[in-house]
Amino acid sequence: MGRSALILLFLGLLFLVSCDKNRIYDEYETLPNQWHKDSIVDFQLTAPDTLNDYNLFINLRNNSDYRYSNLFLITEIHFPKGKVISDTLQYQMAEPSGEWLGTGFGDIKENKFWYKENFRFTEDGDYVVTVQQAMRKRDSVMGIENLEGITEVGFRIEDINN
Repeated sequence: MGRSALILLFLGLLFLVSCDKNRIYDEYETLPNQWHKDSIVDFQLTAPDTLNDYNLFINLRNNSDYRYSNLFLITEIHFPKGKVISDTLQYQMAEPSGEWLGTGFGDIKENKFWYKENFRFTEDGDYVVTVQQAMRKRDSVMGIENLEGITEVGFRIEDINN
């Protein structure tokens, strides 16, 4: 490899690393071939700062085995001193035409969904964020036992001050 190619490679890597300056926390959990309705994905983290606000995101990767145009999730944020914030969320995964939303080439699409805007970690210490699928078929009370097509679930915190 020539010297100029090596320099370009180094600059390219530096550019990729520096582009994500807002990232405070970004973790993924890989799921098996299906997401059981009782399976809870959890992310354990230490509060980045109790004085600043942050944007929180749920990140999902899906493949063509996912059969629905939307996704329902139940999320919780467990604070260090016992407080819990629970939310039921709905996200659109595909256009009415069936075209997948999100980014990526080929079979895997990645979606970055807003979870909480201008969120403040008000307590010092360790937090736990949990995510559980809550999909149901139309006119059915029973949840979908094993949801196929979601390959990874992620949680991301971004600094809004950069």
